[in-house]
Amino acid sequence: MTVPPEELRTAAPFPPITRERWRELALGVLRKSGIETGSPEEALSSTTYDGVTIAPLYDESDVSGDPGLPGSAPYIRGSRPEGGWDVRQRHEVADPEAVLADLENGVTSLWLALEPEDLPRVLDRVYLELISVTLDAGERSREAAETLIALAGRKGIAPSELSGNLGADPLRDAGTAAELARRCVADFPALRAIVVDGTPYHDAGGGDAQELGCSIAAGVAALRTLTEAGLTVEEAFGQLEFRYAATADQFLTVAKLRAARGLWARVAEVCGAGTGAGQRQHAVTGSAMMTARDPWVNMLRTTLACFAAGVGGADAVTVQPFDARLGLPDAFARRIARNTQSLLVEEAGVARVIDPAGGSWYVERLTEDLAGKAWEWFQEIERAGGMAAALESGLVADRLAATWRERSDNIAHRRDPITGVSEFPDLAERIPVREPRPGGAGGVRYAQEFEALRDLADAQEVRPSVFLATIGPVAAHTARASFAANLFQAGGIATVTAPARQAADPAGAAGAAGTAGTAGTTADPALIAEAFAASGARIACLCSSDRLYGEHAEAVAAALREAGARKVWLAGKGEYAGVDATLYAGCDALGVLRTTFEDLEVAR
Repeated sequence: MTVPPEELRTAAPFPPITRERWRELALGVLRKSGIETGSPEEALSSTTYDGVTIAPLYDESDVSGDPGLPGSAPYIRGSRPEGGWDVRQRHEVADPEAVLADLENGVTSLWLALEPEDLPRVLDRVYLELISVTLDAGERSREAAETLIALAGRKGIAPSELSGNLGADPLRDAGTAAELARRCVADFPALRAIVVDGTPYHDAGGGDAQELGCSIAAGVAALRTLTEAGLTVEEAFGQLEFRYAATADQFLTVAKLRAARGLWARVAEVCGAGTGAGQRQHAVTGSAMMTARDPWVNMLRTTLACFAAGVGGADAVTVQPFDARLGLPDAFARRIARNTQSLLVEEAGVARVIDPAGGSWYVERLTEDLAGKAWEWFQEIERAGGMAAALESGLVADRLAATWRERSDNIAHRRDPITGVSEFPDLAERIPVREPRPGGAGGVRYAQEFEALRDLADAQEVRPSVFLATIGPVAAHTARASFAANLFQAGGIATVTAPARQAADPAGAAGAAGTAGTAGTTADPALIAEAFAASGARIACLCSSDRLYGEHAEAVAAALREAGARKVWLAGKGEYAGVDATLYAGCDALGVLRTTFEDLEVAR
């Protein structure tokens, strides 16, 4: 038998590749693309809202320290030496049957945003010794805690078997938080009193490092409150649980949760809390990314976020139902939310491996860089007098608002696309109707401006429309026609194209100039203007190639004007007589849509 040379064997090792060789190859590709640069790293890098650089390539030189082992300080690789997480479902309406349905079908703990008087009825048939309960009663946290503890007593639950979190917030009510923490330490060893919630900072449009920095500052404020109330440092650390937003950006979510544990381990080290003060984390799929339009896409977003939360080492995970932005979830939405976790845990086996992202040079470096930015922000808050002072002075609000403005600009220009809303909208969708949520939904929504325009368009007796004046053969105009249709429809504006009918020219198929064939494949200004007039639209957008624009754009624009067009757009770039404005990849899509509504005299 002939043995092939080693370089052709399937099992032969790959030749070693150095960073220098990668740079050489990357520069060659960039030059072929018309990008002249001396550094492919700079050309291919991006920056997060917190100023963290995402490089195109990582190697072992990017990792500076040892992240430790799962279950050991600094807890970057996990607060526990085993995998798995608590499947926690949120309920904000007193519905005992919905609670039981969750617990009977995979949910292992409850997050109850209910009034204290509703707790006995909701938990009447729940075995409190088998699950944990996290309360979220806001200003009534003391009453809710007392109600839960009393209910457990009536059920004969031993104090050591009652677990969960009473949901107190020292920044809202330091006295209640301290009282409940003392009681938990004295009587309920498996019960915590304090939730340090980072999600409001995320929901205000903030970046990941900002959410982390705010949460660490709030955690330190809670430690001060509890130690001043007589708890030891170790006892104070044991009373806190941190809540973070998990998003569809899986790598940033993984790095955020890992960075949070490392940051809190550093606080524990400085406070002398020892090695047993690992951060307990509750990850919630983020509210800001959820959409009301095409809400089924939210299932994909929350699946990515849940996966990232599990990989990132969260102790408990809550998946928001896909219809969260529409109101109260129905039974189907709750089922999909809990089954998302069941699939990832049971079928995909995500929980079988501890810290599966550990060792990835990208994830380790991203964790380190994110932690560094968060620590800088935390220190700034501390210099301002601590979290309470930073909130009162407006420091936190101003910083979050600045990030939200930057994010909003990227959303408006579709640099941060939103599937089903700013990209690939469905004007024929039927949105489910849901009962309103108690108190509504707070925070910003990434999709809110586009969805407001969709609502405005839907409210008109006749949907606003724009005529796409396609010039030349399909191959010449289809890309830009599709782009323009996608953009206008993101604001609820329908797009109309020329009807596919035979043109008057008997030559049939379109020639080089595209002057014959169907009305939708012509460059004849008269035919295009005739189709525009028949469409009933009042605004037109030219769609074709740069070459055909140079030959026909001005004549077609003039014909459209004579046919009554109030405004003529052009898909692409360039200046042509008769063309009012252009739209292109990276343009201000929201600005285009708002201008179009104004031109159509649609009242906002």
